[in-house]
Amino acid sequence: MAGVRNFAAAILAIGAFAMGPISRAQEPAKSPEEEKVASVTITPAGIEVQVGQKVQFTAVPKDAAGNVLTVKPSLWSASPFDVADADSSGLVRFHKPGEVVVGAIFNDKPWFVHVIVKIPSAASVEIAPIRQSLVVGGTTLLTATPRSADGDPRSDVPVHWKSSAPAIAIVDDAGLVTAVAPGSATFEAAAGPVSAEITLRVVADTVQKINIEPATASAKTGDVVHFAASAQNAKDAAIRDLLTTWTVEGPRGTIYPDGAFVAEEPGTYLVKAAKGRHTAVASIHITPRNAERSIEVVSHIATKDADGKPLQSAEEWVIGNLLFYSTISDRAYVYDISDAAHPKLLDSMKADARLINDISTTPDIKVGVFTREGASNRQNGIVFFDSSDPAHLKTLSEYTETVSGGVHSAFINSHYAYITDDATGSLRVIDFKDPVHPKEVARWQTEHADVAIIDTPTGPVTSGRYLHDLYVKDGLAYLAYWRDGLVILDVGNGMKGGSPEHPQLVSQYKFNHYELYGNGWLAGTHSAFRYKDYLFVGDEVLPAEFKIDSTDRVAARGICHVMDISDIEHPREVAQYEVPEGGVHNFWVVDDILYAGAYGGAGRAVDISGELRGNLYAQGREIARFWTGDPAGYRPNLPFSWGAQPANGLIFVNDINSGIWIVKLGKPLFKGSTTAPPLQELVEPKP
Repeated sequence: MAGVRNFAAAILAIGAFAMGPISRAQEPAKSPEEEKVASVTITPAGIEVQVGQKVQFTAVPKDAAGNVLTVKPSLWSASPFDVADADSSGLVRFHKPGEVVVGAIFNDKPWFVHVIVKIPSAASVEIAPIRQSLVVGGTTLLTATPRSADGDPRSDVPVHWKSSAPAIAIVDDAGLVTAVAPGSATFEAAAGPVSAEITLRVVADTVQKINIEPATASAKTGDVVHFAASAQNAKDAAIRDLLTTWTVEGPRGTIYPDGAFVAEEPGTYLVKAAKGRHTAVASIHITPRNAERSIEVVSHIATKDADGKPLQSAEEWVIGNLLFYSTISDRAYVYDISDAAHPKLLDSMKADARLINDISTTPDIKVGVFTREGASNRQNGIVFFDSSDPAHLKTLSEYTETVSGGVHSAFINSHYAYITDDATGSLRVIDFKDPVHPKEVARWQTEHADVAIIDTPTGPVTSGRYLHDLYVKDGLAYLAYWRDGLVILDVGNGMKGGSPEHPQLVSQYKFNHYELYGNGWLAGTHSAFRYKDYLFVGDEVLPAEFKIDSTDRVAARGICHVMDISDIEHPREVAQYEVPEGGVHNFWVVDDILYAGAYGGAGRAVDISGELRGNLYAQGREIARFWTGDPAGYRPNLPFSWGAQPANGLIFVNDINSGIWIVKLGKPLFKGSTTAPPLQELVEPKP
């Protein structure tokens, strides 16, 4: 059923992978009439629909002579799965804008029609606040963000501005304000049918001079330098709370409204501050960051099946001198890595699953957990195992009661396992204080009116809501909630009265993945990792239809969004890291270095020391990149890295196609370069 696997990839694909081939045992027997199907007409075809709309599709099969047959399709589908879903009758509901492929399968062959889900009108507008006064003669640029009804930001909606008091301040259609006379003016930002307002105060020009600090500076690409401007009147008294307009001249640099400057290229830059008609200029010289270091291979674990053929790897968990890792199959392994140059296989575990995904243990390595998807009996869930004797792993219990539809990710914190539920798109909290008798103690989910649970040959799958991964630290759970973006919950921190048994919402941040990546992609918020006051949030972006068991190359994209969460209730994006030739999957941060698996971009190490603003890749912050392609891999010579975990002074890079690579950072490649401190043994849990 190769055609079925390819066509139904959007149903079978959950995040990073398709669930694999549908076994012959799962197929219904074909009727003689089904064998005669030569053509199929699906209606309606070539239509445009609205977000939230439901459409009933019909499929009329005919034989070679053009006679209508009465056989029904064996499967209806709509892809990408996060944009639309289809039930067994062909009723399709549309959740997000984009192009949808609706199809029906007869006699193992798919037949398609294409549907355009139109982009909805903006439902609200947010204007960035300005709290300082504008000096007569001064200018500033107002910015507004239209949002859809679901909160997605919209850059495709034009915003038109107008002033309530042109005699005080005028504004052009792009939002450029020019102060004319003292007083207050209100500005309206209209985005289609919705609008918002902001009021600015204009004061008389009593400024005699302004100064910039520092007057001159030097830094490296990627360094953030803060400039400040002060104003004095004729009596040299300071004039406070006046808005400063910043501009910069030079090769490629950015200065933000708060005076923070960062450059992507070396050179000399001129930074200008203006308050009204008065200006001052500072200079800054930028040198190359030269963060690059060599990388050395310590050893390689090539994953093989029982017949010695390449096997696709999945997740890894390194703790102490042990390496646990899972596979896109029914086995998980544990290795002794006390001698990292010669890893030693200690034991393996087998389970009823097409994919054993996340795997980890408690910090004392007494209890482990792994997640399952694609079980033959459709009872997936998670498995708790005794890992106290890693050479003799033993199953303690299987928890499937509320998560039989599949679990993609799990995170252990104390005696709780925070897990994702494929069938409902919800967070489940499992208490395993008694690992032989685990029990669910909490459930939390985003709420949507159009969420649907659809049945597939491998079990139920949620459309319209999907929780992909999560990370828990200091009583806060950071949820990578696919098209719902980033969700932060209090699960014991106390700021909202939350606990593991009663998670409470702290904040949510939405991304517009359709605008970021366009049609033809499965795209959503995939992973999160907190480090200091930053949260690294990764998008996973894969083709809407692909076969994970194929040896063909799978394209991947994706941005790692760097969020400033110093104000945890109001996260804001301040920087991005994107590998042009790859994507982003799992990552880990320790000692000011971000370690990432970048799919086709392989393994990466990135300098994240100091303050972060702008495009980290363009700033030359990459320390090293390690090519994980292997001639003997599942896809020969093609890297497809899922993650990178630092531990014991080494880096463990897991690659779907080629297994586990153990590497280490070497010497700087440039004389006099400085990078983050050497690696230390990891003590905090895995994302």
